[in-house]
Amino acid sequence: MADRRVAVCDLGSNSFRLVVFTAADGWWGRTDEIYEPVRIGEGLAATGRLGDEGIARALATVEVFAHFCEATGVEEVDAVATSAIRDAENADEFLRRSALPVRVLSQRDEAYHGYLAAVNSSTLADGVVLDIGGGSMQLVRVVGRHAQALESWRLGAVRMTERFELAGDGPAPAKRLKALRDHVARKLERAPWLGRSGDRLVALGGTVRNLATAVQLEHDMPSMGVQGFVLERAALDDLVERLAAMAPADRGKVPGIKPARGDLILAGAVVVQGVLEAGGFGALEVTEAGLREGVFFARHLQGEPPLVDDVRRSSVLNLAGQHHVDPAHTEHVARLALGLFDDLAAAGLHPGDPRERELLWAACVLHDIGMAVDYDDHHKHSRYLVLNSGLPGFSQREVALIGQAVRFHRKGMPGLGPFSALAHKGDAAVLDRCAVLLRLAEDLERSRDQVVRAVGVAARNGKVRLALEAAGDVRVAQWAASRERDLFRRAFDRELELTA
Repeated sequence: MADRRVAVCDLGSNSFRLVVFTAADGWWGRTDEIYEPVRIGEGLAATGRLGDEGIARALATVEVFAHFCEATGVEEVDAVATSAIRDAENADEFLRRSALPVRVLSQRDEAYHGYLAAVNSSTLADGVVLDIGGGSMQLVRVVGRHAQALESWRLGAVRMTERFELAGDGPAPAKRLKALRDHVARKLERAPWLGRSGDRLVALGGTVRNLATAVQLEHDMPSMGVQGFVLERAALDDLVERLAAMAPADRGKVPGIKPARGDLILAGAVVVQGVLEAGGFGALEVTEAGLREGVFFARHLQGEPPLVDDVRRSSVLNLAGQHHVDPAHTEHVARLALGLFDDLAAAGLHPGDPRERELLWAACVLHDIGMAVDYDDHHKHSRYLVLNSGLPGFSQREVALIGQAVRFHRKGMPGLGPFSALAHKGDAAVLDRCAVLLRLAEDLERSRDQVVRAVGVAARNGKVRLALEAAGDVRVAQWAASRERDLFRRAFDRELELTA
């Protein structure tokens, strides 16, 4: 299938963003992006109209978008507008003069596309999706991965900043913050289902991403993006208190908060706090997907609603496809490693946890993606790509374990290293098992010819014997696998033997 390139232009109240998605046989990904903090919604709350300066900035930005798409040969362009343009009395002035045709999303459509972004980038089956932008905030109740309620409020960060005058000099007045909190609480009374929707809240939008990044940096957590990050309510409360004590100009200097969002971040954070309070949520899960991904999913995926069948599996295969791994090799490595995992579990040498098995499978599929960078140190390149892809559907702890298993698939003694802060009890042992089983499978497939068809496992007298079932000469496989005795002993407390 020839590559298909789609540009989605998200014309929001605070910023305009163009994202190019490329889709090919078996994978898709973001391949280009342009961002501009247009602030077209500035002043809308007071006047009901788009200001002349905001329209001028918006028209100039859309013209750049149009020229970019023409120059780069993008086949499909879908420009969508949200709250500010939807609500403004004079929106036609902008729409008529826009260099691109613009589709104005209804409140329901905006919520729907946010929902698609969230459920296709997380494992959310039952719970709530929160999407906060500059002009509006959407909440969607999700039951069985389907949207049961899609609602929107004019509670965006730009709109609330202006209405409650939170962009002035100095710290935020406590009286204004209380007024904003009371306002949010009253508005959310319209969604009595919020507190009856389970305990999972998945959130998207620039405000959420900035808040999550700020908390990560404040607590010296590993730098691997915010996809899958769980932002605890207590940590958010502490950050809001700190932001409220600062002048708006200083809020944009807080590590993780973009300078262009410094004057808006407090109001947006208070709205997010209000949702957590109203729904009784102890935390929110962050996805880096947004409206743009939702629009793309609506065009790219099949079904109604258009949903990925298995987010975790799809994200692994998608990342492998982006970097053009050799599927015959990686699939065979996975078969051998999972066979060893199952047989060793049956022999009582480890618990056989299905989630651990899935992490091992993911590491097997992704261990060679770093070859797209260079063969030398490709195990390190592979880890970098795993960590920075986010792997939607996996927690950050799981991504770290996959990344470390990939990192140690060639040599060295595995360790959690900088990811210890994310680890659970027993994760060092999980990493040892995943790393050595991946390493053994890679060794047995070292000649990349699938000559080792299967492995028989026999555990007795403090030893594990691997009997290689092969269709040819296995001297390369035996030589390679024999080097793993030390790590095997550490992982399983048994001596390793190999026979053909």
